[in-house]
Amino acid sequence: MAVSIIGAGVVGLAIAKVLSDRHDGDLIVFEKHDGFGQETSSRNSEVIHAGIYYPPNTLKSRLCLEGNPLLYQLCKAAGIKYQNCGKVIISTNEEEKKEIENIYQNCQAIGVPGISLLTEAEVKKLEPNVFALTGIMSATTGIIDSHGLMKYYYQQAQANGTLFAFNHEVTGISKQSGGYIIETSNGEKILAEQVINAAGLGSDQVAGLAGFDVKKLHYNLYPCKGDYFSIPGAKGKIHHLVYPVPHKKGYGLGVHATLDLTGQIRLGPDAHYGENLNYEVDPAKRTEFYHAARTYFPWLKEEMLSPDTSGIRPKLQGPDDGFRDFVIKEESANGYPGFINLIGIESPGLTASMAIAQLVERLVMTRSD
Repeated sequence: MAVSIIGAGVVGLAIAKVLSDRHDGDLIVFEKHDGFGQETSSRNSEVIHAGIYYPPNTLKSRLCLEGNPLLYQLCKAAGIKYQNCGKVIISTNEEEKKEIENIYQNCQAIGVPGISLLTEAEVKKLEPNVFALTGIMSATTGIIDSHGLMKYYYQQAQANGTLFAFNHEVTGISKQSGGYIIETSNGEKILAEQVINAAGLGSDQVAGLAGFDVKKLHYNLYPCKGDYFSIPGAKGKIHHLVYPVPHKKGYGLGVHATLDLTGQIRLGPDAHYGENLNYEVDPAKRTEFYHAARTYFPWLKEEMLSPDTSGIRPKLQGPDDGFRDFVIKEESANGYPGFINLIGIESPGLTASMAIAQLVERLVMTRSD
């Protein structure tokens, strides 16, 4: 079994780890950068999500619910740094109180574990420095050292004989008898029996290289940037992650407060669609972030905020669209046997990475049988 994976983000690495753990055969990972995890996978909130916001019977919901305990188990077994700190989702007005009830009902419908409603007094007891009228406690939410996780996946896959071809951007894919010829920016060509497109922000472009009608299949991505601001000197102000209710259109979770593994507070991300996005954080956004966070951090002063980092999400959902699920599909039905597309893998992709890898393994083995 000769399998090529395109993309060495957290999902591509997890797939390489799972496939190389359990199956013999040639496995190669192509990555255009000079190392793993240099785009979305290393530019996020590093949150282990509980699966709260996703509609029932979707891949995002199912894989997050499966992936959450798998990730905690892996961290414990492999010594990857993490904290099961929990998350509080809060309301600050009457409209948001209704949304808290809706979120709670969705959690009940999906079967999200560790969820409980909180009164104003209960939120205040958990987080004395947070203003809230009501809330939801998510006991299974946490934070993780995402680089440590990716390093573990990479080292395990490499130890199992996986070849990593860094600085090899895929520039052509052509269907042949017995598989696919993959061409790279180095002029190399390789025949793969199966191809796994885990190229993140470039996954729609990779699908296009292979000949998929990206627009017709609705595989085209809408890059969405999120900036972060940190609050230096505010360590100890909160003990859990603190989230407002999500954006009404569903493409962001609002400017929320997360903790890193040292206890420092970071606000973000916001959500901004556009082309030719870069990773610079606009210092002028500080006022916007301040006003968003001030609704639940009454102690916050604008001058306390410092520009931090940013990330770009590979969204299938455009700014005027409703919910879009992950695309994780073996493409025989579209005329591409043995080609597996993973497109629109944004949050909760980090949390779901092991569950996604196991799903892809099943797709690979079904095709191999």
